[in-house]
Amino acid sequence: MKIVGDVLLLLFFLLLRFVAVAACDNYDTLKRLAPSASERPELFNAGFIDVVNGGQVAASARLVKLQIGEQGKFSVPLSVFGGVSNNSFATASNSALLRGNEQLIHQFITPLSGLLNLSIEGTWFIRPRSPVTKWGLLYQLGERVLTGQKLSGAGFFSQQRPYHFVNSYLVSGLYFQTGAWEKSDQKNVGVCWLALRYHLCYSGLKQLRQFLPGFTGNGLYSGYSMGMGIRVNSLINLKAVYYQYQKAPEPDYFLPIYQFSFNYTVNGVRT
Repeated sequence: MKIVGDVLLLLFFLLLRFVAVAACDNYDTLKRLAPSASERPELFNAGFIDVVNGGQVAASARLVKLQIGEQGKFSVPLSVFGGVSNNSFATASNSALLRGNEQLIHQFITPLSGLLNLSIEGTWFIRPRSPVTKWGLLYQLGERVLTGQKLSGAGFFSQQRPYHFVNSYLVSGLYFQTGAWEKSDQKNVGVCWLALRYHLCYSGLKQLRQFLPGFTGNGLYSGYSMGMGIRVNSLINLKAVYYQYQKAPEPDYFLPIYQFSFNYTVNGVRT
């Protein structure tokens, strides 16, 4: 009986060892298949918080950033942003503070506004002689979902409810950058940049007249902006932009718009 018990105990330990080896092999396989830090998809890794001189605060996060095309050849950078710059959950009391659809004045001219924003963006550098100081042409082309306020009911007790519509936009201009770093950490070199951009956006007349019954324009608006910013990994990412309409939304709005942004990144990935 003792011999039988020793044999069973030996078989039990052999079975435990087999299970342990198999588990280690599976773990190593999963570890090899798991993406490294450089291969992980860029999900929710960047965004911004904007403060505009009209009193509006906008926040947005980059949902995903992809390259569409062929690796090592031609590819197009595609970014998807989602934000809360639209006051979609407004009530009758706080909607009155917006004086109708005044929030759209800021959202038409700022390129990253919208409840959902899908765009192709990038910068073409012109024969850079330095990896840090260089200049080039920037571009951004996309579609976004904006929100207007539509009156429901009639008379004194009329309430406003959100109406979502599609807006197409195009941004292009000149871009210049040079280095920026903290004096105590000269290895962490960032970027100080300047940009001059032209903005163009369009919404269909039928869409705009759904919440602007007296609308008489053509839905095409344009303007320009001048901006600068500083970004250094794990230290700072700030920008300030001055916007001016050439063709403003109705009613005419030609006052300048000042935008101050705090951009954030996750895991040291630049926006």
